[in-house]
Amino acid sequence: MRAEIIKFYSEDEVLLNGILYKGENSTQKVLIEVHGMISNCFKKREEIIASEVQNIAIDSICFNNRGSEIAKYMRRKDGTKFMGGTAFEDVQEGYYDILGAIKYAVDLGYTSIYLQGHSLGSTKIVYTYNKMQKERNPYMKYIKGILLLSLIDIPDMMLSFTPKEYIEYANQKEKENNTSILMPEGSTIHPMSVKTFLKYIKYYSEIDFARYSNEKEDFKILNNIQVPLFMRWGDTQELIKRKAKEQAEFVKTKIKNANANIGYIEGANHSYNGKEEILAKQICEFLGNIN
Repeated sequence: MRAEIIKFYSEDEVLLNGILYKGENSTQKVLIEVHGMISNCFKKREEIIASEVQNIAIDSICFNNRGSEIAKYMRRKDGTKFMGGTAFEDVQEGYYDILGAIKYAVDLGYTSIYLQGHSLGSTKIVYTYNKMQKERNPYMKYIKGILLLSLIDIPDMMLSFTPKEYIEYANQKEKENNTSILMPEGSTIHPMSVKTFLKYIKYYSEIDFARYSNEKEDFKILNNIQVPLFMRWGDTQELIKRKAKEQAEFVKTKIKNANANIGYIEGANHSYNGKEEILAKQICEFLGNIN
């Protein structure tokens, strides 16, 4: 497997970088891997998955979206800079990053694209897929499969574990038009600006589609996914309220996709540390069954 450093622009012309993993033989299939909060494309998990899927003639693109790391300057095509990273990102802007990666892959000659996300990356993929579907984006035809690793209910998690005083603090800063500052230390899982925090606890309607706590939820957005769907969680230190086995069984009863593969991995945590090989083999088996 060969690894090449790549650079490309998002749909709104933000410069992004990443790695293209290529197998020995030429292929028109590629797995695009999207990382989660404060993460990046240089993860052992992504490398192992890339190594495994090359056995079924699938290359991989792992890239750093604008939410990678905690905080950093991002650069646009015109040379202007802005603050990015988990602390300052707008999760919905992940759409521009993923669409940019899809177009980049098509320009390289790939015609079958599989989108894989981890944690917040999964949220971004579901949002992007549905937005592209709604807008009848012509690049939809290249998407042949969706893989969601540890898709969690971010608004519910944030609202459940954030003390009321911090929510009041964020609302007050918004009234003061002072949302670019960071939330107080200890108020969030990772350092986060008030503006980004409000996206998760107040202005979250567009990403509120994983409402696992609602027994009557119809999962309309997830059920809009018309290509084969793969979903996994870990069963230890996972960011879900149910046990992983119960979570998987509950979601199975809700998802109508005839080509859904939903389950959990025993002993895996939210990041699948130490279980990357098992995860990679399950992903490879799933992708190998897609026509």
